[in-house]
Amino acid sequence: MTLVIFAMLVGFMFLGVPVAVSMGLTAVLTFVFLGQEFVLTMVAQRMYSSTTAFTLLAIPFFILAGNLMNTGGITRRVFRFALALVGHFRGGLGHVNVVASMIFSGMSGAAVADAAGLGLVEMEAMTKAGYSPRFSAAITAASSTIGPVVPPSIPFVIYGSITGVSVGKLFLAGCTPGVLMGIAMMIGVYIVSRRRNYPKESMASFKELVNSAEEASLALGTPVIIIGGILGGIFTPTEAAVVASVYALFLGLVVYRELTVRELPRVLWDTLMHTLRVMFIISAAGFFGWLLIHQRIPEQVITGLTALTGSKWGLLMVIIFILLVLGCFLEGIAVLVITIPVFMPLIALYGINDVQFGVIMTLCSMLGLLTPPVGMSLYAVSSISGVPIGPLTREMWPYLLGIFLVLLIMTFFPNFSLWLPNLLMGP
Repeated sequence: MTLVIFAMLVGFMFLGVPVAVSMGLTAVLTFVFLGQEFVLTMVAQRMYSSTTAFTLLAIPFFILAGNLMNTGGITRRVFRFALALVGHFRGGLGHVNVVASMIFSGMSGAAVADAAGLGLVEMEAMTKAGYSPRFSAAITAASSTIGPVVPPSIPFVIYGSITGVSVGKLFLAGCTPGVLMGIAMMIGVYIVSRRRNYPKESMASFKELVNSAEEASLALGTPVIIIGGILGGIFTPTEAAVVASVYALFLGLVVYRELTVRELPRVLWDTLMHTLRVMFIISAAGFFGWLLIHQRIPEQVITGLTALTGSKWGLLMVIIFILLVLGCFLEGIAVLVITIPVFMPLIALYGINDVQFGVIMTLCSMLGLLTPPVGMSLYAVSSISGVPIGPLTREMWPYLLGIFLVLLIMTFFPNFSLWLPNLLMGP
């Protein structure tokens, strides 16, 4: 039954059926096949209840914050500061791309917002400087995945809402892997740039560095406000998303004056559409997850995996393999919502830290954002840059390898991700 259910799900997606509809159809048809049509009266209730967690309110507000920053001049100021900071290394604008994404990721928490907003600025600058479109698009797509790892993070919000794990601890646990991802990508950029003799920018003067830092200082304060407010008990992670949106609106309208009242309806509409796509997937995945529980599939998976390996590390590698395969076919949020109820009893059985496991699941979903056929960041950057998916995917390998190495470090050396939350919030 497990194989039939997942074969049906993958089959629908190969036919081009949207992910959320594929999950809902699979669940409905399975219940009909089992002669349990009466269960279908629960569809609306299950879909609704899966989207009502208070923590999930953070999602639309973090998306709104990212859109406001892209429209209100914040991204341009972040890019200028990153250029002054690291533009003088070989492949300078590639490094700027990564550093700017690391900074921006501390404000929005969404990879697609990074790729579609800041990414457009980055790719235009790189193309004008003589970088190949494939290289520019690849590093833009790769660096956008830092966003959901460095706090704030929409995947961490979803994981915390389902498992009850502290979102504040998850945010802190994402800091180290986010920085390591950035370092790994910059190493990849340097190696590729040396081989292709890509240019480097002239070193910024101390005055230019100070000026760019001053210009971006208010924007750079967003992560400090978010994390500081959460740790200080001033607001919850959900309320932090509202604070980030209000702060971005204030900067764009009042301070920088690059955001006009006329543009707000478009920003709100884009936020609404992106939020609806995310929440539709979560709601459909909620009903699909209920099907899995109804058929006792998590118990079967637990039995199968514990028979396959008796080692904690072996189990984690099997889970990573499953998540990476699913990430090739399912949107990252759908993978999280479907698999968390299946895997959580397993990690409790093997004594795996639930905060560490949240980091592992999020890193796996980031790899899924960059792998066809359902890589959301891949398609976002491809549509913006005009680079076809095939060449873009081939150009992506150095950065995929870097993210995978970070994933292995977080898996086998859990203290890398846990030291900061343990230090600031206790074990």
